[in-house]
Amino acid sequence: MNSSTTSGGSAIDSVLLDKAETSSAPNYWAAWWPVLLGLAVLYLPTYYDLANGLWNQEEQAHGPIVLAVALYLAWQGRGTLVSLPQHGASAVLGWVLLACGLLLYALGRSQSILLLEVGSQIPVILGALLILGGRAAARQMWFPLFFLLFMVPLPGMLVEALTGPLKHYVSLIAEHVLYALGYPIARSGVVITIGPYQLLVADACSGLHSIFTLTAMGLLYIYLMGHQSWLRNAILMACILPIAFLSNVVRVMALVLITYHFGDEAGQGFLHDLSGIVLFVVGLLFLFAVDSVLGWGLRGGAERRTQSATA
Repeated sequence: MNSSTTSGGSAIDSVLLDKAETSSAPNYWAAWWPVLLGLAVLYLPTYYDLANGLWNQEEQAHGPIVLAVALYLAWQGRGTLVSLPQHGASAVLGWVLLACGLLLYALGRSQSILLLEVGSQIPVILGALLILGGRAAARQMWFPLFFLLFMVPLPGMLVEALTGPLKHYVSLIAEHVLYALGYPIARSGVVITIGPYQLLVADACSGLHSIFTLTAMGLLYIYLMGHQSWLRNAILMACILPIAFLSNVVRVMALVLITYHFGDEAGQGFLHDLSGIVLFVVGLLFLFAVDSVLGWGLRGGAERRTQSATA
């Protein structure tokens, strides 16, 4: 008799909890609708300008992909976000971040500074999260917010400072490797001569933007894999930049060989554009290979330590 009463009480309690959760979810979304509407009013014109301008350039073609991935990850975490209790423990910090973000947006929009206009969405969204959901909400959405950094255009001074050295080292390594393979190749600065052809390693071939994009894809891969080993994650993060650089060297070498064997038109036409896609494939394959080797090595080490402890 007592057992049946207990089970009935637990069933009633669960029903009441379910009703409370379903009733609190609409209240939470009601608090978020003004924020979502405000974000749409602020940043839809920005995205429209980017789609008709900067994102049409090869160096910034990753922008729509970054935005789509960030929105997808945020949508995937909406269930946990809704279940968080509303509180104002971090409201002061949230209002400060929101005010700073809106100031950056106003300055960037009025002065056509995309670095400020696009970058302002991070403190604006983070401030709204802290105001409505506290630090738990910010922790839940930390990676989508961090991933939005790769949407922000690089400062011109930084691009100019890094492009020259990258072009030099890319052309240098490509020349040495192809010369060791027996090709008639020479180099003067960033101008590569192979057979009757001369190729200029342009700014687009320096690899700066491809390194930036491959870094974003590599960090996304590490996040999605969710490895529990901090050592494995740290090694993978340390390998992203070298892999991205070597992938760009492979791309330049491929373009040089295409020009040498098939002529200048082939090297500057469709195959030139295709090499950009190949660059990302090669980079991701390198990263997958490193991750597989690390997984095998760490599992083997853990098994050996377990066997020695058992012995």
